[in-house]
Amino acid sequence: MKVIFAGGGTAGHINPALAIAGYLKQKQPDAEILYIGNKGGMEERLVPKAGFEFKSIHVSGFNRAKSPKALADNVKTVKRAFTATMTCKSIIKEFKPDLCIGTGGYVSGPVMKAAHEQGIPVLIHEQNAFPGVANKMLSRKADAVMLAIADAKKYMKEGCNFYVTGNPVRPEIISADKAESRKALGLDERPVVLSFGGSLGAQKVNEACADMIARSGKDGRYQHIHAYGQYGHWFPDLVKEKGCDISKCPNLDVREYIDNMPTCLAAADVVVCRAGAITISEIQAQGKPAVFIPSPNVAENHQFHNAMALVNQHAGELIEESALTGELLTEKVDKIVSDPEKLREYSENARKMAIIDANERIYKIIMEVYNKHK
Repeated sequence: MKVIFAGGGTAGHINPALAIAGYLKQKQPDAEILYIGNKGGMEERLVPKAGFEFKSIHVSGFNRAKSPKALADNVKTVKRAFTATMTCKSIIKEFKPDLCIGTGGYVSGPVMKAAHEQGIPVLIHEQNAFPGVANKMLSRKADAVMLAIADAKKYMKEGCNFYVTGNPVRPEIISADKAESRKALGLDERPVVLSFGGSLGAQKVNEACADMIARSGKDGRYQHIHAYGQYGHWFPDLVKEKGCDISKCPNLDVREYIDNMPTCLAAADVVVCRAGAITISEIQAQGKPAVFIPSPNVAENHQFHNAMALVNQHAGELIEESALTGELLTEKVDKIVSDPEKLREYSENARKMAIIDANERIYKIIMEVYNKHK
């Protein structure tokens, strides 16, 4: 069995692909897997690290601004899309996949289009309630459209072959053990806070976390793991301005990106994060209390609704970005950490909401399509 995966741009598209690929490899050890992603994208680093073969194409998204520069950018985007499709056709012809699976992001468009044109069965997975542009465009060409949330169906093309599967969660997320993870990270018995604002970084989240991290650096109250993202390299300097030199504080682990999320998530007592679909699914799978700070810059404000689903089930708390301050965030985290009963309640309720068999549901659909076209 030979399968091509495509998806990229952010961890929200890459991690689902890696989760599906990992589970497929677990069930079919002889399966050959190739991942096609964007040259220079996060996937170029993360996919080989996960142990899968990677080939790159060069694509870009459309600039929606109305300016001469935007027009020039979009001309380049169209040219790149054409070239990328031709490259994909060559890769597909050489690899000879049985299936192609896309998880979204504009890099998946040329791959899935090329596969469909060469008669290769195509499956797509949509992680959010409001689908991305690439998946909406590809839905009519797909043999199977797998949805994390049934509501996404109304935004897709009519007549698609829909399945509601939930979001795939990497097996290592589900199986990671708290005590073993703490030991692997060299952590002691003090509370562990894990915070991140997404793979690119979120300025408001970073600014609020800086206050709490600076305090922990001074008083040692918490052990804190924080990822500031691709555009947050100014973060250590901000913490230093607040009186804390991160390099001199062994209880602080601050970095651009968390490559070992299963370990860090399992080790945490409380998580501070956005409310993207995959983040939510992984937090539920691990049963972690969380303070959600939904991004206001997403379609249909879907992160707010993602977060409220947990808040309404007493599985976490929410701070809207417009109200976010370092003081409020620190207060929320302190309140949760200092209340063992609340920690237990949030943890149990989050875990009850988890769909931990999404991987198996997706695998069954993959095998149905595969066997149908053998």
